Amino acid sequence: MSKRIITINRMYGSNGRKIGKALSEELGIHCYDRELIRIASEKAGLPYEELLKVDEKRASKWRYPLEEPAQMAPQYRLYPMNDVLFHTESEIIESIASQEDCVIIGRCAGQILQERCLKVFIQAPFEYRVKVVTERMEILERDARAFVKKMDKERRSYYEYFTDEKWMDMSSYDLCIDSSRFTQEHIVKMLKTAYEDM
Repeated sequence: MSKRIITINRMYGSNGRKIGKALSEELGIHCYDRELIRIASEKAGLPYEELLKVDEKRASKWRYPLEEPAQMAPQYRLYPMNDVLFHTESEIIESIASQEDCVIIGRCAGQILQERCLKVFIQAPFEYRVKVVTERMEILERDARAFVKKMDKERRSYYEYFTDEKWMDMSSYDLCIDSSRFTQEHIVKMLKTAYEDM
């Protein structure tokens, strides 16, 4: 029997991560998010803190992403650590998907698994996301605006670089939800129904 996997791609501030975690708790299955970085760190023998710096970011064309001796190790010298992390996480995602039902947040998991998962995109209007980030991070609204724009740009660049697809192309997803229109509980209920029908 094939495993039931839900992947969640999300705009920054849309609460996609919170929704994914709440869904996994409701279903009693594992949610993989930053834990993928820790697993990748162990698998590749690289410092977790250094991999965290390049998580869901595209490498710069002009310099290595890390001032870290590991970046200059023979096996990594020709590849930015961003690429090393993406390819290691891809292998981990493939392995996890063959073993258990789960929710996977970000990391282009939907494109890695293709038809073997339910690909969900969580979005919300910009002003709503600014409000969420202002409250969550306890920062000024102007700082939240800049941060939301920066994070969306990083996620778009990362996704499009590694998948050769458009981040905002809704035809790439099975289900797109505006988190400003529903409560978290309602969204979890919708996704639970979709999971049970898989």
